[in-house]
Amino acid sequence: MLAPGFWDDQRTARRLAREAEGLREEITRWQQLTTAARDLGELFELATSEGDEALLAEVSQKSAQVEQDFQQARTSLLFAGEYADADAIVTLQAGAGGTEACDWTAMLLRAYMRWAERHGFAHEIVDFTEGEGAGYRSVALEIRGRNVFGWLRAERGVHRMVRISPFDGQKRRQTTFAMFEVIPEVEDDQDVVLNWDEIRVDTFRSSGAGGQHVNKTESAVRLTHLPTNIAVSSQNQRSQMQNRETAERMLRGKLIELKIRAREDELARVRGETVVAGWGSQIRSYVFHPYQMVKDHRSGHQTADTTGVMDGDFDPFILAELERLAIGAPVAAAGPDDE
Repeated sequence: MLAPGFWDDQRTARRLAREAEGLREEITRWQQLTTAARDLGELFELATSEGDEALLAEVSQKSAQVEQDFQQARTSLLFAGEYADADAIVTLQAGAGGTEACDWTAMLLRAYMRWAERHGFAHEIVDFTEGEGAGYRSVALEIRGRNVFGWLRAERGVHRMVRISPFDGQKRRQTTFAMFEVIPEVEDDQDVVLNWDEIRVDTFRSSGAGGQHVNKTESAVRLTHLPTNIAVSSQNQRSQMQNRETAERMLRGKLIELKIRAREDELARVRGETVVAGWGSQIRSYVFHPYQMVKDHRSGHQTADTTGVMDGDFDPFILAELERLAIGAPVAAAGPDDE
C-alpha cells in the first residue's frame, strides 16, 4: 500500500527534476558563451598584433555568431515565472462591434497561428463560437512548444483595430476590439487540485469539424467551476473523453491563472502601480487606415509593417514588453494614438 502523499511527492520530484534540468541547460549555455567570448578576445589580440586581415575577418564573422547566441540566451532570461516553460491555451474573445469584431478575432487567430508556425510550435483549435456572418465570437487555441506561456503572457489584454470596415456599405472608419487571454497548460499542480464536487459537467453536440459522428452525438464537454463560475469547453476532438481531458487541462490552467494574477496584482500594489483588469484599456493598437501602424501602449514599441505583424511577426513587441517587465519600467507615456 502506498504511503499517504506518495503521488504528491512524485509530482514534486518531477517538477524539481524539470527545473534542475532547465537550470543545468542555462548554466551550460552561459559557460559556453563565456568561453567563446574569451577565445575571440585572444584571437582578436593575435590578429591585431600580426596585422592579419584574414584572421580579423574570421574574428568578425565569429563575433556575429557569438552576438546572436548571446541575444538568444538573454531572451531566455526574460521567460520568468513558475509556468514560463509550459504549453499554453490562448482564448480570443470579440468585443463590441458585431461582425467587425468577430472578423478581427479571426484575423488575430490567424496571426497567432502564423506566429506559432514561425517558432515551430504545434497548434490546434480546441473550442470556438462562430460569429454572425464572419469570424468568431470566441475561439480557444492550444499552442505547444518550449516557453510558449513565457512568450505569450506578454500578449494578455485588449487588442484594438482601426480600419475601413469591409462590412460597412458607407465605407466608414471603424474601431473594434478583441480580448487576448492565455493560460498555462500543465499536467499537474500541487497547489491547484480539481475538486469534482465543485465542478458541473455538461455535454452537448459539437458544431465543429470531425464528421457526422461528432455532430450527431454529445461529444462536446463543458466544465463549470462553481466557486468561481469559470466555465471552459472543448468540442474539437472526436470523442467525449478526449474533449473532457482537454477541458480539464483548460480548467486547471484557468485556476492557475487566477493564482498568477493574484500574485501579480499584489506585487503591483506593493510597487504602487495601478492594476487594470478586463476591458478597461487596450495594450496595442493596429491601425490600417488612414495610415499603417501597430503600436504597443505599454513598451512604446511600434512599426509601420502591419502586413508583417499580421503574418505573425509579434516577437519585437513581445520582447519589448518582457524587457519592460523585467526591469520594472513604467508604462510608456500615452500619445495621440493611444486614446
